[in-house]
Amino acid sequence: MRIALFGYGKMGKAIERIALQRGHRIITKVDTPEDTIDYKEVDVAIDFSTPQAAFNNISSALNNHTPIVSGTTGWLERYDEITKLCNNKKGSFIYASNFSLGVNLFFELNKYLAKLTQNFDYEPHIIETHHTQKLDAPSGTAITLAEQILPFSSKEQWKLNTDNPQNLNIIAKRLKDVPGTHQIIYNSTIDEIEIKHTAKSREGFALGAVMAAEYIVNKKGIFTMKDVLGLKM
Repeated sequence: MRIALFGYGKMGKAIERIALQRGHRIITKVDTPEDTIDYKEVDVAIDFSTPQAAFNNISSALNNHTPIVSGTTGWLERYDEITKLCNNKKGSFIYASNFSLGVNLFFELNKYLAKLTQNFDYEPHIIETHHTQKLDAPSGTAITLAEQILPFSSKEQWKLNTDNPQNLNIIAKRLKDVPGTHQIIYNSTIDEIEIKHTAKSREGFALGAVMAAEYIVNKKGIFTMKDVLGLKM
């Protein structure tokens, strides 16, 4: 594949390494608004930019009939606009809050545990820990986990660092050199249940993003990592 890469930070560089290892080519790297792209030379775009740039990057690719995969978080208030644009252009789009294989398995485990505990006296909360360069909090992965729990919970909504018992609390921590750790803890007066995913490096995220790009080429529609990994049940 010929890939256009939006964002050339640590994740962008990891994606480049994995893509090259899998026999693909990076045609262009777009890291500033002044950078230009010739979509005629591109088979697929991968966006790991910033919350401020992601919407324009995704829109640009879709308007130029180029499939795009995005792992940028912090822009999802405009997600519905992107889905409408993708459908209007008969385009191809995958967004994931986390492309890691392990995290996507963790999502399925999270939903199952939330369903199991819903009729018992457990209080859930989430702790997410990332590197200090991560711009948004809570992480997109933590939000996905929270939104999976809410339908099986009496909580009204998720909130960051809240003491309100009506809300699902997400605690966000930023520490040096932490790729990403997510914990879901169910606490009761008699015991505690915890599930946890710990990323050891960015390579897992990068591999998932490249696999998603491989999947979406020559397809039309809006897909998820469940499609990519065959986890539809």
